[in-house]
Amino acid sequence: MEGNRSTRTHHHDSHGHGHEQGHGHGHGHGHGHEQAHGPGPGHEHRRRASLRHRIGHLLRPHGHEAADKVDTAMEASREGMRTLWISFAVLGATTVVQAVIVALSGSVALLGDTVHNAADALTAVPLGIAFVLGRRAANRRFTYGYGRAEDLAGVLIVLTIAASAAFAAWAAVDRLLHPRGVTHLWAVAAAALAGFAGNEWVARHRIRTGRRIGSAALVADGLHARTDGFTSLAVLLGAGGSALGLRAADPAVGLLITLAILVVLGDAARQVGRRLMDCVDPALVDTAERALRRVEGVLDVGQLRMRWLGHSLRAEADIVVGHRLTVVEAHDVAVAAEHALMHALPRLTAATVHTDHSHPGGHDPHAALGHHTGG
Repeated sequence: MEGNRSTRTHHHDSHGHGHEQGHGHGHGHGHGHEQAHGPGPGHEHRRRASLRHRIGHLLRPHGHEAADKVDTAMEASREGMRTLWISFAVLGATTVVQAVIVALSGSVALLGDTVHNAADALTAVPLGIAFVLGRRAANRRFTYGYGRAEDLAGVLIVLTIAASAAFAAWAAVDRLLHPRGVTHLWAVAAAALAGFAGNEWVARHRIRTGRRIGSAALVADGLHARTDGFTSLAVLLGAGGSALGLRAADPAVGLLITLAILVVLGDAARQVGRRLMDCVDPALVDTAERALRRVEGVLDVGQLRMRWLGHSLRAEADIVVGHRLTVVEAHDVAVAAEHALMHALPRLTAATVHTDHSHPGGHDPHAALGHHTGG
């Protein structure tokens, strides 16, 4: 069809559904679900089946495509949940050990570190809730699904890091104003080392997993654990200073650690803020554009947009095809373009591809939309 413009929309949600819609001039697709028109003998059976289908959506992933693609986002959520549970166990054990030594030594600095570690362990709660919510299917109210819950959890984690910085600063200033003696210094030092080791292990594990599954919130939580490790080191250095008779050493180091926490806070806030503002790595856009240009039948690539929803990536792309292609042929090019995007971007779980026919005469098929779009 010369001079025609066709719009092709593919939708693959995070549970792997491949519902397709084609919009053209009288062109339909036979991929949709059939619907009965009006009640009939099987109406009650269909209603019960629909209820079972909705319950299945809530409890487990499913789809109409190959299992490897369907399970990608779900496996990322499972991996994130495993990391949270392991982190919770490690930090919980660290907190218990430190609490016992606090009772023996009466160290206020170690008490603050213990409370700090307990709070860090509890940050697994909002992230865990976010991962569970992210597994729910999209619906008519939340049409993009629940992936943003993970980003909101990231905001809570950033606030927790800020509270940690405030607490560390308060503890340091209080120690300067009201010097305190510490007993059982060897036990306090051992607890400080245990706190640092536990937090650093958790930090590495969370950051590594978060980067692998594309979770900014989990990376931010890992950075938070790392700040707690620095706080534990401050307790160690303070204990060393107390052993040497330098009471001001502990609060001075505490203030330096507060500055380090603020630096980490800025980094975590920047990551979460960029995610909330739909920021993506420009290298991803370049990769997607190169993949589209390699597709046979794609003459040019127009606007290309991407965004993160939790640890899942979505894309929208405009491509130009030959003006002599029929709607069906343009549809096939769009399918190939979407397929290329899925292979080029491993975290991509949904792509919308819009096709335009080239117009040798210079006619702009979108001219009628100019007063709506400002073009």
